[in-house]
Amino acid sequence: MVKVGVAGYGVIGQRLADGVALQKDMELVGIADLAPTLSIRALKEKGMPYDLYLVDGADKSKFDAVGIPYRGSFADLIGKVDIMLDSSPGGVGAKNKELYEKAGVKAIFQGGEKNSVADVFFHGYANYEKGLAVNYLKLTSCNTTGLIRSVDCLDRKYGVERVAITIIRRVADPGDYHRGLTNALQMEKAPSHQALDLMTIMPHVEATGILVHTPVTHGHIITVVAHGRGGKKITREMAREAFKTHDRIRVVSLEDGFLGNASFFRYARDLGNPRGDMYEIGLWEDSIVESGEDIMYAINIPQESVTIPETMDGIRAALEMQRDSASATAETNKYLGLGKWKK
Repeated sequence: MVKVGVAGYGVIGQRLADGVALQKDMELVGIADLAPTLSIRALKEKGMPYDLYLVDGADKSKFDAVGIPYRGSFADLIGKVDIMLDSSPGGVGAKNKELYEKAGVKAIFQGGEKNSVADVFFHGYANYEKGLAVNYLKLTSCNTTGLIRSVDCLDRKYGVERVAITIIRRVADPGDYHRGLTNALQMEKAPSHQALDLMTIMPHVEATGILVHTPVTHGHIITVVAHGRGGKKITREMAREAFKTHDRIRVVSLEDGFLGNASFFRYARDLGNPRGDMYEIGLWEDSIVESGEDIMYAINIPQESVTIPETMDGIRAALEMQRDSASATAETNKYLGLGKWKK
């Protein structure tokens, strides 16, 4: 059983720890953080299901003052694992990499780090094999992760030549106070990084895109216009059929009550999912339309949790637990319960 550690127990780190704990062929050795944040305090109130290690610079007295136990230093954690999942604040992961290299430990970095921190820019479906036995992988951002899932789904089935995307981006995560966009939309210069990142992962697809910031917190929405490879037309029914077979794409309809991003968040809470998380992207069946030779559709991105399955895939690739994308993603999906809603 492979041993895994998580650096940074914030928005993503919490979910990475939970994701690893659900994988029956992985062991979560512990998590590491700097301060007794609300997330760490909640962990203590839940009985400390995960062992805590303190990174350099942590003030032990602050943890002692509120009775939060810890097992040792960040170096201690690194010395016990096969791979680290680094969800530290942007830029910190690059510094942590020096510690991983010194200890001979592999690592996977999240989307906030620069691509140069890793050997391979990774996605569990689109380029899994490139991650095999690689020491340092970097995940795509939440938007790019979900976007690639849907484009790769069509590409594998029918072939995709080019895509044009529009991202309607939530301005901050729930609970954040550092951004103040209110009653306004804000444009970014095109093309968006998600389109450029998609081409890095899937170089055979030409992509461009526009991004608009919106004053909401529960999820992004992306519209995609895709053109079949070699001029092959992808019909609405063909696209619908492909999407419905994908275990990380939940095909929904307006008629069933999925009116927008908040509907997914509410449904996840009603399902009893921790924190209202969904690992899958939502895709509106009503949005799948043909436009000339192109196919168009819209997806919902649950930004806090969507990258967790692909990170589990990254562990499988880096440690060669499975040799191909199909078997690796199937294992990840099985342990995370993805696709069970189809039964």
